[in-house]
Amino acid sequence: MDRDMTVTRCEDHVGIVQLNRPKVYNALSFDMLDELARALEALDADDSVHVILIHGDDRAFSAGADIKDMADSDAVSWYLNDPLSVWDRIPRIRKPIVAAIAGHALGGGCELAMMCDVIVASKTARFGQPEIKIGIIPGAGGTQRLIRAVGKAVAMDMILSGRVLTADEALAAGLVSRVVEPDRYLEEAMNLAREMATKLSPIALRVAKEAVLKAHDVGLSEGLREERVLFHLLTATEDHTEGMKAFIEKREAHYAGK
Repeated sequence: MDRDMTVTRCEDHVGIVQLNRPKVYNALSFDMLDELARALEALDADDSVHVILIHGDDRAFSAGADIKDMADSDAVSWYLNDPLSVWDRIPRIRKPIVAAIAGHALGGGCELAMMCDVIVASKTARFGQPEIKIGIIPGAGGTQRLIRAVGKAVAMDMILSGRVLTADEALAAGLVSRVVEPDRYLEEAMNLAREMATKLSPIALRVAKEAVLKAHDVGLSEGLREERVLFHLLTATEDHTEGMKAFIEKREAHYAGK
């Protein structure tokens, strides 16, 4: 088994996770996914970490699932062992996740990107769900999250034909948040994550993420009710008091995450 398939470090309240299988374009084996999920869960539980950043390398965020993991499995073993359930752990991370993406983000790589909250893409980034070309469909949320991100027309094109979007096309379609020059994408993503982690309330960040994601899962009326409850919750925090006071006093706020 590969060693150190993910590399984790912390800087300025940002937990940084690097996908680290460069020889196979960061292909996502089930072992690597488990290691990634454990790293994210540890960062989520660490009070000193306010924001998480995920990145690959300049050639690939991830080119997709490791086909060797999949080729020898049969339907019964898939059903009984449910190896795809490891993917369910990633959307449970409550802290904001910023993705810095260059090169390939295909198949499982694109699905992982869509589980992140803000995507900063290099102009070299390419996004796609090409599973149809090997006789399968996306199995880690691609058919569900992609249509919510880019709409039915583009999602159908990508999933049924294997179309790959350029970074600019992904931005226009609503799949990514920002597109920057190749030599700046990681710096831009880190600066964004650092600014969020050091200048904003960590409680408000988590609650804001929860409120926005709720809009994916429920109707408007229920989503509005949930937003109101979460808004009321934040008014009881020390960070809310500090933020208001700092604004009135025209100074930088110092949040304690309480």
